[in-house]
Amino acid sequence: MECEFQALLKNDTWTLCPRPPDKNVVPSKWVFKCKRRPDGSIERLKARLVAVGYLQHSGIDFFDTFSPVIKPSTVCMVLALVVSFNWDIRQLDVSNAFLHGIFDEKVCMAQPKGFEDPTNPQFVCKLHKSIYGLKQAPRAWFNHLSTALLSHGFVSSQVDPSLSTYHCDSTHAFLLVYVDGILVTSNVRSFIDELISNLQLDFAMKDLGQLSYFLGIEATRDSFSLHLRQTKYIIDLLDRVNLIGICPYRATCVSGPKVSKFNGDPLLDPSEYCHIVGALQYITLTRPDIGYSVNQLCQHMQAPTTAHWTIAKRVLRYLKNTLDFGLLYKPSSFAINAYCDSDWVGDPDDRRSRCGYNVFVGPSLISWSAKK
Repeated sequence: MECEFQALLKNDTWTLCPRPPDKNVVPSKWVFKCKRRPDGSIERLKARLVAVGYLQHSGIDFFDTFSPVIKPSTVCMVLALVVSFNWDIRQLDVSNAFLHGIFDEKVCMAQPKGFEDPTNPQFVCKLHKSIYGLKQAPRAWFNHLSTALLSHGFVSSQVDPSLSTYHCDSTHAFLLVYVDGILVTSNVRSFIDELISNLQLDFAMKDLGQLSYFLGIEATRDSFSLHLRQTKYIIDLLDRVNLIGICPYRATCVSGPKVSKFNGDPLLDPSEYCHIVGALQYITLTRPDIGYSVNQLCQHMQAPTTAHWTIAKRVLRYLKNTLDFGLLYKPSSFAINAYCDSDWVGDPDDRRSRCGYNVFVGPSLISWSAKK
């Protein structure tokens, strides 16, 4: 907490001022998190001061809030390029990323608990820079980072704004941004080192080395391939829902009639079902083999039944049986192949069809979908 508070003061995040009589003052609170490594060991204990943003007023405390999020297909395409050309890919982490954002709105926040100014405890913090929890904080941070990248010669992609590209003579580089996580790759290793040094002049940025663990996804690379999987995430999910001892199963679903919303009895507490299905949606980032089953489960989030819960547990049993499955990228040609299939009025309730597609660049799976 002390380190976080000192970082805020060093960054000139706010100045103390008397409480304005006609101004909304946003509360603040501390959030604590234990960050772990892929093997489950503790990396560090983290404390973060956040603003209670849901008490902000639109048009007064904030205006625009949009901030782009990298598309999974963009990440997969860049990784396919990295493996095919044998480029280095480095992972960066920005400390207190949102504190670098600058906004024009006048926002007042309560002093952090435990760190009130003893001489002026009734004063409030007049924010000069964004802070976690504010609705406009992601936008302010992304705008600041984008401006810095433009000054270094990068251009934002028209297809995905979270992808920035650099092309000058024989040097090519790609930079991916996901909130405060950054991946950068280039055909010139010295260019990556120079770029990181330049960015560290503007941001408190850590160089985490070669890509190994990004957004809960484990990346294992050798001289011929790159393997993405979510083994730890799946184990943690099974442990959270007390199903770590569940019996493995060899398939995600069974053949036969599709499940209707009228099958089974309503669940007394659907929150656990919604929690599991939300986590399964994130697992589909590296496990397209469960995409169809997860899509079926998503159709019943509003009123799940015991029949739907049985299907969810079957998917978890299949995941336990295939913990190390994932996406594999190998060097190859860049021939594009797409495959699509659908049923015909297959939904038993509304008679709508389900369709799915896969897009490959060489042998590498880049994009996929399964939806009604």
